[in-house]
Amino acid sequence: MNAAIRGVGKTAIVEYGMEVLGFNAGYSGLINSDYIELKEAQLSGILTLGGTILGTSREKPFKIVAEDGSDNHKPEKIIETYKNLNLDCVVCIGGNGTMKTAHLLSQEGLNIIGIPKTIDNDVWGTDVTFGFDSAVQIATEAIDRLHSTANSHQRVMIIEIMGHTAGWLALYSGLAGGGDIILLPEIPYNIRSVCRNIEKRYEEKKPYSIVVVAEGIEHPKYQSAANYMANTIEAMTGIETRETVLGYVQRGGSPSPMDRILATRYGAFATQCIAEGCFGTMVAIRKNELTTVPLEEVGGKLRLVEPDLGLIQKARKMGVSFGDD
Repeated sequence: MNAAIRGVGKTAIVEYGMEVLGFNAGYSGLINSDYIELKEAQLSGILTLGGTILGTSREKPFKIVAEDGSDNHKPEKIIETYKNLNLDCVVCIGGNGTMKTAHLLSQEGLNIIGIPKTIDNDVWGTDVTFGFDSAVQIATEAIDRLHSTANSHQRVMIIEIMGHTAGWLALYSGLAGGGDIILLPEIPYNIRSVCRNIEKRYEEKKPYSIVVVAEGIEHPKYQSAANYMANTIEAMTGIETRETVLGYVQRGGSPSPMDRILATRYGAFATQCIAEGCFGTMVAIRKNELTTVPLEEVGGKLRLVEPDLGLIQKARKMGVSFGDD
């Protein structure tokens, strides 16, 4: 996010002579008029930093939280902040929830531009979101390390990757890390099929198996997906099985060079859209070309892994199982 903030801010200041304000903690900052002025000095040195210098929040301004159904005044406070500060545009950086709120603010008459950011890569309307490449690198490195232990002890190793609804992160890291079985939320799996594939590998003198699972695959709510798979596989096959839940490690650290470039491109293009008055849109990349998508088309939609995706078809031909064979 820092790279995107830098891309927006530097382009706005250097190219267009704009004044730039940064709102702390996302939409909470807009509600409470909590902001700082961003000069070039504040934007220097943040390109390599993970996270965001402005902070973030899970604030959903349009959600009615009062049990008695009383009016929610948060949208009104955002509009008040917008008018009091004489803003020309608000740039909203985030995932699906952020884009949904951005669209609602646009409907209230505010000039809004969205920038898609999520490690899940599930924002509809763009080919890729920044954050995804960095998370893939971290998850892949973790899978790489598990190969050594799995081989030495001849175990089944389960590694759980983030992704409640979309399996992009598990798919890419699983393929990059040489996963033998990859389970995605979009492809219903059969646990007996998973076990058969593992047993077949042992019969073929392959001493270990790496099973990559997205956290959102079907499993009991009282345990993690990895824990459920490990216990079930060991019980059904008798093969020693261990699990690793990667968790929030996937979200931290310095962003990858590709993510820095992508976020910079998005940020600079968003500022160009401001200058051109292209509001009510989300900046996007399609076939490596920058474009815009109406926010009304983005909100409430998810970009999911299609079961017949070419990458999945190629993986199947290399012997990778997705638990449905």
